[in-house]
Amino acid sequence: MSRSALIKRATRETEVAVRLLLEGTGNSSIKTGIGFFDHMLSLFARHGLFDLDVEARGDLEVDGHHTVEDVGLCLGQAIKDCLGDRSGIRRYGHALIPMDEALVQVVVDLSGRPYLVWPAEAFPLSQVGSFATELVEEFMRAVVNQGGLTLHVRILAGRNTHHMVETVFKALGRALREAVEIDPREVGVPSSKGVLV
Repeated sequence: MSRSALIKRATRETEVAVRLLLEGTGNSSIKTGIGFFDHMLSLFARHGLFDLDVEARGDLEVDGHHTVEDVGLCLGQAIKDCLGDRSGIRRYGHALIPMDEALVQVVVDLSGRPYLVWPAEAFPLSQVGSFATELVEEFMRAVVNQGGLTLHVRILAGRNTHHMVETVFKALGRALREAVEIDPREVGVPSSKGVLV
């Protein structure tokens, strides 16, 4: 089985292409023009064992908001397309990941219903280099809304903002990797309703 998708999005603000292969090995080629974001997406792919290619050109002279959000929208749509009717998947995934002093828990339900639970005060610093850390939430919300998934993110410990953001992306990859896996015991859609919407 090879579940893959190619999503393209063009607006007056951005031009984005995302190619996703769920049954990958963690290889990625990420070019968004935002170095820190590229690094985070490559960590997501590596720890999720997804093959991920992202090319984005956006209005970075304004800021990174449109680029980060639109990459999230495309990644969410790619996840949705890869899953189809979601037959046979495990549906739920969770990860509790440390990085030095940082500890993050991510729990995902591929329910078909978009819902994001995000900590009110996520990070100590508003910037990592030139990257605005508030964009992490915007990215997650875009993935959730377009992908049709419920996502809970809890930052349990941390002082170094870089470590904390990095751990969020690693944990997302690990949790999603578990949720999208095919369960050999699962017949049909993992829902008592018979559909995941």
